[in-house]
Amino acid sequence: MRPRSRSWIVLALALLVAATVTSSALPRPAGGRPASVAAPAGPPRPEARDVVLAVHGGAGTALRREDTDARTEKAYRDGLADALRAGRDVLRRGGDSVAAVEAAVRVLEDDPLFNAGKGAVFSEDAGHELDASVMRGRDQAAGAVAGVRHVRNPVSAARLVMERTPHVLLAGEAADAFAARAGLVPVTQDYFWTQKRWDELMKAKQPRPAAAARDESITGTVGAVAVDARRDLAAATSTGGMTNKMAGRVGDSPLVGAGTYARNGTVAVSATGQGEVFIRGTAAATVAHLVEFGGRDVASAAYEVVVERLPKLGGKGGVIALDDHGTYAAPYSSEGMLHGYATKDGRIVTRIFPDE
Repeated sequence: MRPRSRSWIVLALALLVAATVTSSALPRPAGGRPASVAAPAGPPRPEARDVVLAVHGGAGTALRREDTDARTEKAYRDGLADALRAGRDVLRRGGDSVAAVEAAVRVLEDDPLFNAGKGAVFSEDAGHELDASVMRGRDQAAGAVAGVRHVRNPVSAARLVMERTPHVLLAGEAADAFAARAGLVPVTQDYFWTQKRWDELMKAKQPRPAAAARDESITGTVGAVAVDARRDLAAATSTGGMTNKMAGRVGDSPLVGAGTYARNGTVAVSATGQGEVFIRGTAAATVAHLVEFGGRDVASAAYEVVVERLPKLGGKGGVIALDDHGTYAAPYSSEGMLHGYATKDGRIVTRIFPDE
């Protein structure tokens, strides 16, 4: 063999080894992968089966094993697990899927780690404006609130809108007043104050070059999807919005079809990420329509919307999606997404790192 030919073979082998090592080192997001990573060779696979309830705690910058101490890891896992147990217990007592997603989301709203309720981020005016929605798959009834400032658990206010009014969405002061009349004890804005969120607002207000502007936190929303013993689906989503958002800004979380959707026979979806893009892409409803009209399974439908479609509109995020057979998918195109699920046999699983 000529020396030149031998050198080309050595070079080719070296490149092959380097490519193999690089690809094996890439993290594998649960249920999906960032848009910058090549699509899987086969069709997207479900995250799990026989799931009765799933929750998410927001998509955005990933928690990394090397930077996350044991106490922080435990706090995030406990928060997701507590929400899953609350919703699972409702189902075990014979409660319906709407009650289960409300119970799960209330736990997340009460946990300052998550951007909803107690842990809501600050708007540009140093206030808090919260959004939430609930949808029932059996009859596609829905309720939502937007821009509330004195509701401790917006997901409960959203359910009350669904069950006690002829409307779907109430906003601002009128929504706060309705929640109080319906029996939800109001809280002052001070209730939502946390040092972490205040520091994030101060950081966001500092002038920075565009290239350096990077959200260093878990962003987005919290949410839950469930299927009950009658195979009725439900979904709920709740958020504090975006740090330093304009006062009055409303994202996808309270909008049926964008951040939340449920229809029996198709899928229940709760979304998290860059809300404006999820609105423009009608993300949650599109997942359901791909299942209903396109004959797609839950995993491939959710993957197409989150990983293939939305990044083309300029936004990233994730969804949790569950069908009435318990098939669960959790794709995301952001660096990470906090989520977890409970199975029919009682197992609880949490995912907080991208390689899980």
